[in-house]
Amino acid sequence: MQAQPRDPVWRQALAGSQMLFVAFGALVLMPLVTGMDPNVALFTAGVGTLIFHLITGNRVPIFLASSFAFIAPILAATNDFGLPATLGGLVAAGLVYVALAAAVRVKGVGLIDRLLPPVVVGPVIMCIGLGLSPVAANMVMGKTGDASAQLIPYGTALLISLPALLTTLIVAIVGRGLFRLVPILAGIAVGYALAWLLGVVDFSPIAAAPWLAMPKFVAPELHWGAILFMIPVAIAPVIEHVGDMLAISAATNNNYMRKPGLHRTLLGDGLATSAAALFGGPPNTTYSEVTGAVMLTRNFNPRIMLWAAGFAILLAFVGKFGAALHSIPVPVMGGILCLLFGSIAVVGLNTLIRHQVDLSEARNLVIVSVTLVFGIGGMVIGSGDVALKGISLCGVVAILLNLLLPGGQGWHGRMLDREPAA
Repeated sequence: MQAQPRDPVWRQALAGSQMLFVAFGALVLMPLVTGMDPNVALFTAGVGTLIFHLITGNRVPIFLASSFAFIAPILAATNDFGLPATLGGLVAAGLVYVALAAAVRVKGVGLIDRLLPPVVVGPVIMCIGLGLSPVAANMVMGKTGDASAQLIPYGTALLISLPALLTTLIVAIVGRGLFRLVPILAGIAVGYALAWLLGVVDFSPIAAAPWLAMPKFVAPELHWGAILFMIPVAIAPVIEHVGDMLAISAATNNNYMRKPGLHRTLLGDGLATSAAALFGGPPNTTYSEVTGAVMLTRNFNPRIMLWAAGFAILLAFVGKFGAALHSIPVPVMGGILCLLFGSIAVVGLNTLIRHQVDLSEARNLVIVSVTLVFGIGGMVIGSGDVALKGISLCGVVAILLNLLLPGGQGWHGRMLDREPAA
């Protein structure tokens, strides 16, 4: 049933809790992988969603939470600069959205078409997924993401991670209704149960944690090296944002690219990302899972997302809840991440296919090839604090090659200019 503003408050609250449930698995998994506090991620997801709806006039039924595109850059930057400096870089990355929003406001959505065509976006997204694949594989085998330590014996880890992966796959493929939208939660539940049966779950931190506790907020620091490293990473999430806006526009038969406008949605997303980093949380992005839930339940009322945001903020202050999330063993997360990181790479590949990027053309072949090698191969340009590598480097290289090489085309069929389907 479609929720309307006149619907009872309890019905809006119930719908909001359902949306948070759909987003929950990915929301908390990202901070657990990067070493951030999941309670802070819940808090900043709620605050970020409220900021987005304030900027957009509460017109778009969308929820914002942890962005997987930033996992590899956060891991790398935290290792090189520390978490506070990394957070400073994430604040700057959010400001990239703000700058793009201003540019779109002046130049129109065609700017995105010229700056970030499929031949740029596709390989960059592929680099995000493929670059993270060693992290998932190491966690499946019971190691830390960088393979520096064996946390759980290899055999035991496989008995946990592979069933968790299998459960996630089955739910994603054969699940029906709302259940199909929560494969991550299903995988976590099965993996956690197996880990408990095999005796690798430590419940003592949960027992010791208070019921009510302040999330472990971390203040950002100004570090130019971390800022220069993180700014280019915002490229891929920007086009992800555009895709989500098109999807929710089609689902609700409202052209949100025009009203409130792409410039306002980008601004809201950017300010939400910067605000999250100010508290020590992961960058925010619009969640496709929630868009899928909106399409399934026909709950188009944006107010339900305010309820989801409120519930996320309240959960952030439950100490035992955060301790329970921290108790999830590494193999459980590793099994699920095999699918998630692989899916990210496939999204990039599908971007090239759906928009008919002809890789037999020398121009396209050069852009995709160089981007993939620079992004995955460990290429570094610069030294010390002023260096580009990984996602940052391949994003800059892809954009420069696209702008400098002659020829090229934007999104096939002018995707950004199309009206949403009825």
